[in-house]
Amino acid sequence: MRFKNLVEHVRSSAQLAAILEVSGWPKPGNVHRTRDRGNARYEHFLAGSVALGFSVGEAASKGLMAAEGRIGFSEIGLGGLVKKAVSDVRNAHKGGNTHLGVSLLFIPLAVAAAKAYVEAGKLSPESLRESLEEVMLSTTPMDAVEVYEAIRMASSPQVLGSLSDGEVPDLFDEQAKETILREEITLFEVMERSSHYDTVARELATGMEVSFKIGYKIFTETFELTGDINVATVHTFLGILSEVPDTFIARKVGLKTVNNVEKAVEVGVKETMWISETAGQILSEGGLTTSEGALQLWRFDEELQSLGSDYNPGTTADLTANVLMIALLCGLKF
Repeated sequence: MRFKNLVEHVRSSAQLAAILEVSGWPKPGNVHRTRDRGNARYEHFLAGSVALGFSVGEAASKGLMAAEGRIGFSEIGLGGLVKKAVSDVRNAHKGGNTHLGVSLLFIPLAVAAAKAYVEAGKLSPESLRESLEEVMLSTTPMDAVEVYEAIRMASSPQVLGSLSDGEVPDLFDEQAKETILREEITLFEVMERSSHYDTVARELATGMEVSFKIGYKIFTETFELTGDINVATVHTFLGILSEVPDTFIARKVGLKTVNNVEKAVEVGVKETMWISETAGQILSEGGLTTSEGALQLWRFDEELQSLGSDYNPGTTADLTANVLMIALLCGLKF
């Protein structure tokens, strides 16, 4: 594969992964091809999936330059590319924050894909994960500042809550930028310090452990068994949700009683553990491969939708999209 073709492959893999994820149905509690949610429509997610392509392609291109030694990995500007992706998505539709988590995951993965291809001559889960860990360790304090700006662009204090332990500068603290630069806190360090209450942060601090060790395994096994991309997508979503409580839901539920985000997630996880248990039960009944499993799945979707916008497993959706991108990068055809 020529390097120009590699950039196109990474970009199209990201766009298609985001499209396949939102098209998976029924993913309980999420927007999907048969369900809108409030002001967020299925079409908004399609528009955002296309819009993030430029930044992903740029990340792959800069990853190639770094892998060839033309620039350092710390010079890629990973945080700025995340910010650009979030901005492009926001400008593509009127449906609000549709791809913040996906942008945070896809941009480093795109850089890692370029690095892995140059160094290994191919893309595999093993080479991708190894490269990703090195990419994240190369991030800078300015990357952290620009990711902060991206998150503020897409979210609000009411949704994110506040921090009080000082381990990570509060997102909406006016002095956050100065603190990050003065103390030289890299993006990797921000993700590592935030990993105990945010699953996307944990993914970026652990070489995407959930995506590679849980999600990708479920996806490949299900797709090999069924040959059905939708079944594989939905079962991956359920499998991740069953093993990893959704911190997007937990945060929103917990913030109703406490404003500190760490405590809120702790409270929210306890209150919503039934969601993970239900996802596991549905999979044990066969999920979409059996009539009983499919019936339970549709009922689960109805239940979460009826509980309102707080019960949207958005982090699980982000991780599912990430798994799809990994699979597509590694040659998935369906």
